[in-house]
Amino acid sequence: MKILYPKIIFFFLFSISIVRAQDMQEGFTYLEKGNFAKAEIFFENVLKEYPVNKTAQICYARAIGLNNQAFKSLELFKQLEKENPDDLEIKLNYAESLLWNKKFSEAKIYYTTLVDENPKNFVAHLGFANTLSNLKEFENALLNVNKALDLSPGNGGALISKKYIKLGFANEKVNAKQYDEAEKFYDEILVDFPNDKETLLNKANLYLISKQIEKGNEVYKLLATENPNIALNGLSLLAHLNEKDTEALNLATESLEKSKSITDEKIIKQTKERYVQALIWNRKYNLSEENITLLLEKYPNENWVLALSATLAIYKSDFKQSIADYSNILKNDSNSFDGNLGIANAYYASGEIDKAYNSVYNTLDIFKNQNDASNFLKKLNAEHIPILEEKLSYSFDNGDNTAYASLTQITFPTSTKWSFNTSYQFRKTDNKVTLANATTNDFTLGTTYKFHPKVSFTMNAGVSNAKGFTNSYNQLLVHTFFKMKPLKLQDLEIGYKREMQNFNSDLINKEIVSNNLYANYNISTNIKFGWFTQYFYTTQSDSNTRNLLFTSLYYNFLSKPVLKGGINYQFITFKNQVPTDYFSPKKFNAVEIFADFLKDENSAEVKSIFYNANAASGFQFIEDGDKQWTYRIQAKLGYRFSDRMLANVYGLRSNIASATAAGFTYNEFGFRLKWLLFSKPIFKTTID
Repeated sequence: MKILYPKIIFFFLFSISIVRAQDMQEGFTYLEKGNFAKAEIFFENVLKEYPVNKTAQICYARAIGLNNQAFKSLELFKQLEKENPDDLEIKLNYAESLLWNKKFSEAKIYYTTLVDENPKNFVAHLGFANTLSNLKEFENALLNVNKALDLSPGNGGALISKKYIKLGFANEKVNAKQYDEAEKFYDEILVDFPNDKETLLNKANLYLISKQIEKGNEVYKLLATENPNIALNGLSLLAHLNEKDTEALNLATESLEKSKSITDEKIIKQTKERYVQALIWNRKYNLSEENITLLLEKYPNENWVLALSATLAIYKSDFKQSIADYSNILKNDSNSFDGNLGIANAYYASGEIDKAYNSVYNTLDIFKNQNDASNFLKKLNAEHIPILEEKLSYSFDNGDNTAYASLTQITFPTSTKWSFNTSYQFRKTDNKVTLANATTNDFTLGTTYKFHPKVSFTMNAGVSNAKGFTNSYNQLLVHTFFKMKPLKLQDLEIGYKREMQNFNSDLINKEIVSNNLYANYNISTNIKFGWFTQYFYTTQSDSNTRNLLFTSLYYNFLSKPVLKGGINYQFITFKNQVPTDYFSPKKFNAVEIFADFLKDENSAEVKSIFYNANAASGFQFIEDGDKQWTYRIQAKLGYRFSDRMLANVYGLRSNIASATAAGFTYNEFGFRLKWLLFSKPIFKTTID
């Protein structure tokens, strides 16, 4: 919401002869009522007859200054001051003409002398207050406007100036995220101007930014009687921020209906805009597109309609269209907030990270400390700051196998394209019955290179040092893969992984190396359905081979928090059956239904929790045996301590035979800590 800064309150004093006062009253009336063009003509005619009349000269200079001829007015007042160096009236008007010309620093110096020489002059203190406010020196501006009010208690012009000074001061506090202090200023204004629309809108904006939903609702309800559409539009946005998109659409629809009886074109546009936004929030894409098409016909190339088109394109993952729309907005207005931050988001979504950085920095250059832009920059930075992760786990199964493990990972981005990583994992396994035990120490180094916005390559390599109960060895570890987005709403990963079978002590001791070729493919849609498929082809050092196919058809019921459910199918086959060593059926089939409930850690605010709960149940078929009931439960609960640190605990339990190499019921519990090592990336994030 735009904050309006103090308006200049115009005062003029007249040292006028008795002879001319009555004759010039018509001109005074023009000035008082703001009819400056007529005032200019009037006093120009007076000066033709009385060229040295000081009052006429002052009034003429004021008239042209207020009629878009500020520079000419300033020159006239300079000349008058030169001719009348001790005339206070001329000095006050000269000072005000500096403000018309936006020469605020010069005005500050001039007013400083004026108020020192005339400490009891109301106009001087008020002009000084307005000058300081334009310089955003709000504390001193308040001091001087209060002095003016001491000299003229209850003066309407001074109270209006005080209102705008406080609005400016409050806006500064909002940008500094000092929300309580900003709220205090709004409350003070509302004492002087009860239910002032402008102040209530600014106060509501504060609650939108700080996500104080209930307080925001209360403010909009105060606006509802005289401004029902403004109130409903605001309440709709608050409902969206409160993750109640159905309610947001209901409110926007009600506002749209009420707008049919109003004539204020600005509010009509705002209402149509909110309605289409609410349709988009509710994933009603076809209806959104129909409305946008009609709006583009009625309001061609208007930025607010282009922004709606761009937003819809983002939601539909049509990033090329979104970038085109935002580019058109910036052609119309290079300082557009929606255009600058919107295109930053679109570049980010399309994988063009350098352009996203440049756009968000440009946004913050224009809109200092703006909350949404600052948060977007934080999100960008978080993906490019070195990260340390530590995971501790304990697992056991009904085959009497237990394992303790720790995994330490460091990811170190050096640019938006290059990132390096290293990991170390220690794992100790035991069997309570056979008393067999083993340990493994795995160390890897790797790098990821993003050579296209939609394609990246990762290469990890290392060594596994194992000590079994009869065998010790070192083996090469490799994991390399491509990640890409071949088409809109599609994700593909193709890779190779060389690993050791280390689930239990017996497997570690047997030194079985697995070479996996795999592919993961996910298709999303704009109708909430999705399809994930995974395939593994594995050759092992014990001459066995495996084929594994997993596929999942799912439906997204909610987006915030995420709730999805669906059906999974899994097929596994081994060339050789070695059940005494590991689970290796000739054929294995499993079908299950599942539900997944998630609040993502990346979307969690500071000092808030995140979580994930996943449950599945179905049947498995091993070889030609009877069907067996299966279940799988896993949960995670975490807390974000700051922008740089979070932690979570987790647990899982499954009796699906394919869940472990041995085919046992499996349980695991653990703790994870994630820490961003620095407050910002170590590399330069802008392009010269």
